[in-house]
Amino acid sequence: MKQKIFNAVSILFGLWMLNAGLNKFFNYMPMPEDMPESMLKLMEHLMAFGWMMPLVGAVEAIAGLLIVVPRTRTLGALAMFPVMVGILLINIVNVPSGLPIAASLMVINVWMLWEGCDKLKALWS
Repeated sequence: MKQKIFNAVSILFGLWMLNAGLNKFFNYMPMPEDMPESMLKLMEHLMAFGWMMPLVGAVEAIAGLLIVVPRTRTLGALAMFPVMVGILLINIVNVPSGLPIAASLMVINVWMLWEGCDKLKALWS
Protein backbone atom coordinates (compact mmCIF):
# COMPACT_ATOMS: atom_id res chain seq x y z
CA MET A 1 0.00 0.00 0.00
CA LYS A 2 2.84 2.39 0.87
CA GLN A 3 4.43 1.81 -2.53
CA LYS A 4 1.18 2.59 -4.36
CA ILE A 5 0.77 5.85 -2.43
CA PHE A 6 4.41 6.73 -3.08
CA ASN A 7 4.03 6.05 -6.81
CA ALA A 8 0.81 8.08 -7.06
CA VAL A 9 2.27 11.04 -5.15
CA SER A 10 5.49 10.89 -7.19
CA ILE A 11 3.63 10.83 -10.50
CA LEU A 12 1.45 13.78 -9.46
CA PHE A 13 4.55 15.69 -8.33
CA GLY A 14 6.30 14.92 -11.62
CA LEU A 15 3.31 16.03 -13.68
CA TRP A 16 3.01 19.21 -11.58
CA MET A 17 6.66 20.05 -12.24
CA LEU A 18 6.37 19.17 -15.93
CA ASN A 19 3.40 21.54 -16.16
CA ALA A 20 5.29 24.30 -14.31
CA GLY A 21 8.29 23.88 -16.60
CA LEU A 22 6.24 23.95 -19.80
CA ASN A 23 4.37 27.02 -18.56
CA LYS A 24 7.68 28.92 -18.45
CA PHE A 25 7.99 28.38 -22.21
CA PHE A 26 4.37 28.66 -23.38
CA ASN A 27 2.74 30.94 -20.73
CA TYR A 28 -0.63 29.20 -20.80
CA MET A 29 -1.39 29.80 -17.09
CA PRO A 30 -1.95 33.45 -16.13
CA MET A 31 -0.08 35.02 -13.22
CA PRO A 32 -2.26 35.64 -10.15
CA GLU A 33 -3.57 39.19 -9.94
CA ASP A 34 -2.92 39.50 -6.20
CA MET A 35 0.84 38.93 -6.52
CA PRO A 36 2.86 40.84 -3.90
CA GLU A 37 5.04 43.71 -5.13
CA SER A 38 8.23 41.98 -3.95
CA MET A 39 7.40 38.92 -6.05
CA LEU A 40 6.69 41.03 -9.12
CA LYS A 41 10.08 42.73 -8.73
CA LEU A 42 11.81 39.38 -8.31
CA MET A 43 10.16 37.98 -11.44
CA GLU A 44 11.12 41.14 -13.33
CA HIS A 45 14.76 40.72 -12.31
CA LEU A 46 14.79 37.02 -13.19
CA MET A 47 13.29 37.77 -16.60
CA ALA A 48 15.96 40.44 -17.19
CA PHE A 49 18.65 37.74 -17.24
CA GLY A 50 17.04 36.21 -20.31
CA TRP A 51 18.40 32.72 -19.67
CA MET A 52 17.31 32.10 -16.07
CA MET A 53 13.63 31.29 -16.55
CA PRO A 54 14.18 29.03 -19.58
CA LEU A 55 16.85 27.16 -17.61
CA VAL A 56 14.55 26.68 -14.61
CA GLY A 57 11.71 25.69 -16.93
CA ALA A 58 13.86 23.14 -18.72
CA VAL A 59 15.07 21.63 -15.44
CA GLU A 60 11.49 21.47 -14.13
CA ALA A 61 10.17 19.86 -17.31
CA ILE A 62 12.99 17.32 -17.71
CA ALA A 63 13.06 16.43 -14.01
CA GLY A 64 9.26 16.15 -14.03
CA LEU A 65 9.44 13.64 -16.87
CA LEU A 66 12.18 11.70 -15.09
CA ILE A 67 10.10 11.58 -11.90
CA VAL A 68 7.06 10.18 -13.69
CA VAL A 69 9.11 7.16 -14.85
CA PRO A 70 9.80 4.95 -11.79
CA ARG A 71 13.21 3.81 -13.05
CA THR A 72 14.53 7.39 -13.31
CA ARG A 73 12.58 8.87 -10.39
CA THR A 74 15.58 9.32 -8.08
CA LEU A 75 17.60 11.10 -10.79
CA GLY A 76 14.66 13.43 -11.43
CA ALA A 77 14.23 14.13 -7.71
CA LEU A 78 17.95 14.90 -7.44
CA ALA A 79 17.75 17.31 -10.40
CA MET A 80 14.62 18.93 -8.96
CA PHE A 81 16.07 19.46 -5.47
CA PRO A 82 17.93 22.76 -6.16
CA VAL A 83 14.87 24.15 -7.92
CA MET A 84 12.71 23.16 -4.95
CA VAL A 85 15.13 24.89 -2.56
CA GLY A 86 14.72 28.05 -4.65
CA ILE A 87 10.93 27.72 -4.69
CA LEU A 88 10.88 27.22 -0.93
CA LEU A 89 13.14 30.21 -0.26
CA ILE A 90 11.14 32.46 -2.58
CA ASN A 91 7.97 31.51 -0.73
CA ILE A 92 9.57 32.06 2.68
CA VAL A 93 10.87 35.52 1.74
CA ASN A 94 8.36 36.92 -0.76
CA VAL A 95 5.07 34.99 -0.68
CA PRO A 96 4.48 33.38 2.74
CA SER A 97 0.92 32.51 1.72
CA GLY A 98 2.33 29.92 -0.72
CA LEU A 99 4.57 28.34 1.89
CA PRO A 100 2.29 25.37 2.74
CA ILE A 101 2.25 24.23 -0.90
CA ALA A 102 5.99 24.83 -1.38
CA ALA A 103 6.83 23.01 1.85
CA SER A 104 4.59 20.08 0.86
CA LEU A 105 6.32 19.81 -2.51
CA MET A 106 9.72 19.92 -0.81
CA VAL A 107 8.67 17.12 1.56
CA ILE A 108 7.60 15.01 -1.43
CA ASN A 109 10.92 15.68 -3.16
CA VAL A 110 12.90 14.71 -0.04
CA TRP A 111 10.71 11.60 0.31
CA MET A 112 11.60 10.56 -3.24
CA LEU A 113 15.29 11.11 -2.50
CA TRP A 114 14.99 9.13 0.73
CA GLU A 115 13.30 6.21 -1.03
CA GLY A 116 15.99 6.19 -3.70
CA CYS A 117 18.97 6.72 -1.39
CA ASP A 118 20.36 3.26 -2.21
CA LYS A 119 20.66 4.39 -5.86
CA LEU A 120 22.51 7.54 -4.74
CA LYS A 121 25.11 5.72 -2.62
CA ALA A 122 27.25 5.19 -5.72
CA LEU A 123 27.73 8.96 -5.93
CA TRP A 124 29.45 9.05 -2.54
CA SER A 125 31.67 6.00 -2.91
